[in-house]
Amino acid sequence: MPLSLLILVAAIQGLTEFLPVSSSGHLVLIPIVTDFAYQGRVIDVAAHVGTLIAVAFYLRAEIIAIAVSMLRFGRNDPDHARLGIMLVMATIPVIIAGYIVNYANWQWLEMVYSLAIANLVFAVILWFADKVPASRRDLGQIGLPHALIIGIVQICALIPGASRSGVTMSAARFLGYDHVTAARFSLLLSLPTIAGAGLLKTLDLVKSGDATLGADAVVVAVLSAGLAWLAIRWMMRWFTTAGFGIFVYYRLALGGLLLLALAQGWVAPSIS
Repeated sequence: MPLSLLILVAAIQGLTEFLPVSSSGHLVLIPIVTDFAYQGRVIDVAAHVGTLIAVAFYLRAEIIAIAVSMLRFGRNDPDHARLGIMLVMATIPVIIAGYIVNYANWQWLEMVYSLAIANLVFAVILWFADKVPASRRDLGQIGLPHALIIGIVQICALIPGASRSGVTMSAARFLGYDHVTAARFSLLLSLPTIAGAGLLKTLDLVKSGDATLGADAVVVAVLSAGLAWLAIRWMMRWFTTAGFGIFVYYRLALGGLLLLALAQGWVAPSIS
């Protein structure tokens, strides 16, 4: 596989997975706007593994605290144990929906038109979420109702172009959490979500007999991890002083450009 394609896949996945712009919505554009063929499911899984490593490293202290407190059933650190339970509860809806969608083969999810509209619609939602006054700044305030709301909204991320991080951050903002808290919960929630999606894809690869892990996959995983870590650091610093505006404008521009490309016949109507 060309090194340039490996770098492109790693860069797109690493830089967009945790920003509210949709990594899947960008990855599917590779064979549409370039001469490269689809990179394959092994490379997709490797890229996701890389981003999983990045967010786990970035949140390592919090992850350890949550894991230890849950193993001790909340003794000495009930706040982290409670947060861990909220993350589990918020993940259940997307696991169920993801399993259904993975085998449903809904054709509208593979249309460039759907990708364009998703970018436009969720950009507007992101814009409105950006305007909500922040009244909560503590992850400890995310109780079961809020966790379930964010978890249910996360199902929208199964639509290419919607953005998992975008919809979860938007939901948290509508619930009154500030940008940094919303982004941090979204990052924590990405751990079981990405791991679950990666496991599902890996099982499919094993069943199909296409689970070879070669040097290409290792290169993509390493590059994706490094770039995702940099993107996370930049995003968290950005949200201390700014909001979603830059991402809203980008997504509106991307959605509009895709609609123009479809109208002019520059791209095929189907993603696959």
